[in-house]
Amino acid sequence: MNLEDERTEAGPAVSANDASRPLVSMLLIAYNQAGVIADAVAGALAQRYSPLEILISDDCSSDGTFAAIEAAVRDYRGPHRVVLNRNEKNAGISAHLSQLAAKSQGDLLVVTAGDDVSSPERCERLVACWNAHGRKIDLIASDLEEFEGAKGQQGKDGEAGRIAPTDLGQYRNFDDWARERPWLVGASHAWSRRLFERFGPMLPGAMAEDQIMTFRAVMSGGAVSLREPLVRYRRGGLSGKKRLRTVEQFIARVKQTNAFGLVESAQFERDADIAGVGDAMRALLVPKLARECYVRDLFAARGFGERLMLALRRPHIKLGFRIRMFLYAACPSVYRPFFALRALVKR
Repeated sequence: MNLEDERTEAGPAVSANDASRPLVSMLLIAYNQAGVIADAVAGALAQRYSPLEILISDDCSSDGTFAAIEAAVRDYRGPHRVVLNRNEKNAGISAHLSQLAAKSQGDLLVVTAGDDVSSPERCERLVACWNAHGRKIDLIASDLEEFEGAKGQQGKDGEAGRIAPTDLGQYRNFDDWARERPWLVGASHAWSRRLFERFGPMLPGAMAEDQIMTFRAVMSGGAVSLREPLVRYRRGGLSGKKRLRTVEQFIARVKQTNAFGLVESAQFERDADIAGVGDAMRALLVPKLARECYVRDLFAARGFGERLMLALRRPHIKLGFRIRMFLYAACPSVYRPFFALRALVKR
């Protein structure tokens, strides 16, 4: 059996008979989170809202994540429909969420990360917000609350541990979005199904979905921020930065992040064409794409001379960035003393 198509279901079929209570789908994605996934599953199963389907999917983890998921739902006898999925190959965040969106049936899709915990009233409050806006908006972003020994962040409202991302209500068109991209945490987002019906699945290989889906919403029915902490956010999980101890690890991170950025740029261009602002998006992306293509070409080049010529022939990119990336690609040993000193200081 192809595990990518394996679906284990529990609970009754769900349907939306009450016009004020649309069918909601929670999309819970997990990857190498065996130690924390049970908390995320428990938060989903505890939702007070109905009708609700919960899709829980393991993205080909190398640990016991899927077994932990199965154990967490084994004794569930509640009202929600639960669907389990395990990917045979790792899809990455953007493709994984697109897969689950395609398998879901709900009108409102609630994103849930495998290392975070949704409050029991999360879906209930999101639907209330959606109904209050006549279901015309296409993305709702709630606040979050940090937990589990994470380093506290002073929230914008002055409350320790509260994470309040950018107010999305101020973004009404392309110019608003282009002027300053919002700061987001995708683990607290909910999307309308319309965004996938209009724009289609996300391209595989993007590092995250938050900016992509927010842009889609701004160019469609709009996005709003719900100033309620409906997600307990485990900072330092998959979304946390890993400590890089060597220059080789840093270079690997640079190359990976750059590859993610190239996919994101391609996604923005494609979505902007659908939204009718393709030319404006391409003009906006010129400096971003120039840097990304420079880094890609630099590490793909053969030998010192070819890399040096690339650095000299890209004058439209800031000199400091060109030199720094050139040194990482052509003579990484220059940075080894710095990484060794930093490791010594931290010890």
